[in-house]
Amino acid sequence: MLYRYLPFIAAMVFVVVLSNYLVQFPVNIDLGWMNLADILTWGAFTYPVAFLVSDLTNRKFGVGGARIVVMAGFVVAVGLSVVLATPRIAIASGAAFFVAQMLDVVIFDRMRNMDWWRAPLISSLLGSIVDTTLFFSLAFAAYFVVLGPLDGFAIENSALLGIFSLEAPRWVSWALGDFLVKILVALSMLVPYGILRKKFEQVA
Repeated sequence: MLYRYLPFIAAMVFVVVLSNYLVQFPVNIDLGWMNLADILTWGAFTYPVAFLVSDLTNRKFGVGGARIVVMAGFVVAVGLSVVLATPRIAIASGAAFFVAQMLDVVIFDRMRNMDWWRAPLISSLLGSIVDTTLFFSLAFAAYFVVLGPLDGFAIENSALLGIFSLEAPRWVSWALGDFLVKILVALSMLVPYGILRKKFEQVA
């Protein structure tokens, strides 16, 4: 019966691998008062879609099905990410993805009978907090150098920390910018979720 999960697994793998590739590229757009490269990578715009895939899987197949998709997506995506990104990015992504998605699955299931928007929004937001914290710490913080070098990311350079004009390691700025975008994308994902949720009623 694993075949019925294949479209969801394929979607999950595509989103995660694409995000792992894009997170290596800052958004180099100069606004005059700030360069978005200091606070944002392109991966922030694609990764939150993984929560939409997880939530729709959960809605259709329940917790068990969602966990199968997360596990399969985890194994395949991490393997491909080693090739498309770096081993350290793959390790960080795998750890953050697994913990955040499993948290999302549990929270969504516990809230599934509340107002239709609560489960996907709250589970995605809490999952995003965990994902952002784990990923950027493991991928870029100097004290996790045991996972691999910081090749070419200039992570130790200081960067403007948002509107507070504070100096911080660039990965901290990237993490904050990433999370803010994830909030916006999580809100926007309520639109496709609201449209598709009736088509993904749980099956026996």
